[in-house]
Amino acid sequence: MPTPDITPGAPCWIDLMTSDPDQAKRFYGELFGWDFQTGDQEKYGGYITAAKNGKSVAGIMQKQEDQAGMPDMWSTYLRTDDAAATAAAVKANGGQVYMEPMDVPEQGHMAFFGDASGAAIGVWQPREMRGYELVAEPGAPAWHELHTKDYATAVKFYEDVFGWDTDVMSDTPEFRYTTLGAGREAKAGIMDASGYLPAEVPSNWQVYFAVENADASIEKAVGMGAALVDGPDDTPFGRLATLADPTGAMFKIVQDTGQGAEAQATGA
Repeated sequence: MPTPDITPGAPCWIDLMTSDPDQAKRFYGELFGWDFQTGDQEKYGGYITAAKNGKSVAGIMQKQEDQAGMPDMWSTYLRTDDAAATAAAVKANGGQVYMEPMDVPEQGHMAFFGDASGAAIGVWQPREMRGYELVAEPGAPAWHELHTKDYATAVKFYEDVFGWDTDVMSDTPEFRYTTLGAGREAKAGIMDASGYLPAEVPSNWQVYFAVENADASIEKAVGMGAALVDGPDDTPFGRLATLADPTGAMFKIVQDTGQGAEAQATGA
């Protein structure tokens, strides 16, 4: 598959903030067939880049001391052509700036925000590092999904701040779902999670990884210390499951069963 064409506002990168990078490398390397390269400590803080078949797919970074109270977690980054302008738009549209745009030498600019519904979301303004180079293939990110407690506010935020051209996939009390783009061209989703997210769990972005066989991947993951949180379930979008890695970071897997739009997931 050619390098994905990532348009402004679309997901372009993911990374894992973890309390144990070495364990994360062992776990995801075995589960997804990833290889790893560690960046210069002085320039890049030892940031680890994961690759599948020679193509970059994700990053891994050590949780810092001041982040000790935060759970290990996967994060999604959206492409921007101007991180500073995006930060201003976030503030103007009810969001919060958690980390102001910062220069990553030679690679690009990154920032981290809270959207208007309280979910954390990163942005990446590329230079040399354009984003992930493989999607929707086994071992690569396949889908990105916001589970939000304030659905209408979230949809408007991503339309206004990131210029999303949205499509309403479903609008019933049981299942409200909007996508960036439509059908097979969709690149991310927003799901009304007000009916099921516990009070203590904020709105959050979730990352799906493509796998060849969901049940075999679950068995392998659990055997390495992961926990099966939900599923596996057969849906019109594939066979889905939610897992927590050995240090508690949540992620989802999706097996394409040929029933629906490739790698598009409901999270149900």
